[in-house]
Amino acid sequence: MDTVELPVVVGVDGSDAASDALDWAAELAGRRGLPLRVVHASLWERYEGYIPGTSADRPAERLHSEAVLATAAERAGRRVPALKVMTDLAADDAVTALLRTGQSAEALVVGSRGRGEFASLLLGSVGLGIAARALCPVVVVRGRPENVRGGMNRVAVGIAERERPGDQEPAPPSAAVAFALREARLRGGELEAVHAWRCAGPEDHGAREEHGRREERRGREDHGGREEHGAHEGQGAREAHTRRAAELLDETLGGASAAGLPPVPVAHRPVEGSARKALLDASAHADLLVVGARRRQGHFGMQLGLVNHAVLHHARCPVAVVPVS
Repeated sequence: MDTVELPVVVGVDGSDAASDALDWAAELAGRRGLPLRVVHASLWERYEGYIPGTSADRPAERLHSEAVLATAAERAGRRVPALKVMTDLAADDAVTALLRTGQSAEALVVGSRGRGEFASLLLGSVGLGIAARALCPVVVVRGRPENVRGGMNRVAVGIAERERPGDQEPAPPSAAVAFALREARLRGGELEAVHAWRCAGPEDHGAREEHGRREERRGREDHGGREEHGAHEGQGAREAHTRRAAELLDETLGGASAAGLPPVPVAHRPVEGSARKALLDASAHADLLVVGARRRQGHFGMQLGLVNHAVLHHARCPVAVVPVS
């Protein structure tokens, strides 16, 4: 039985950001040997009803939509010769159309912003809505030109604490790690695995820090011995967290190697600090930043999390959001 070949899907609207997404999607499809489906959504199609067949009678909106798709298909073909390109004029809003098309897609690719009055926002509503709800990997093409063009020869992936296996056997790679590994391998580049850790919880880190400063001042005045003991304890906790982070990265990436994937050069980077800062720093020298997003069954709201929101708005390279069930 033949395997169904899912396409890479890209949304276009004629904007510069959509053109960048189209180029990126064409290259992704070319690397993976997959067809490219180019989607343009137009609500006008839904309400117009009967569409005249001759160009002289077609309304301007229809002609514009057809021109957007034709131009995009031609551009993709020039970008990746021999690429199979399909076009789809969807009678719906962009988010609904792309989410529906993404149900049978290898990946969805969108620009960081669209045309319209909100073009100055850090991330457009279309990209955010799709990244938060799609059931397939979503790539938001954003960042500096050198990162978008793929000049860094590196893919970065965020490793979360909850991915740590509970037994002694290497766990299979998460969907996000598998996506990142495949991209690094196809690009012939390095994979950088980033895991951030901190001693204090994110909700009380600031309060504990301030309390620590007060205690430190008091300690200097009255309890020099206690201050030294506390410093040793703090150093010991930091070393324990560092070891745990290194073990997590070894286990997670070790499981990926055990899954039979071709070897990829991997750099393990445990970082003390916030996950937001660690991932944004990693994005500065990466062609792609990959993060996982948990999808809760039966939940239809935005499912991204604060860290993923931050990287989608501020990363300096394209960001892939990979659903993790």
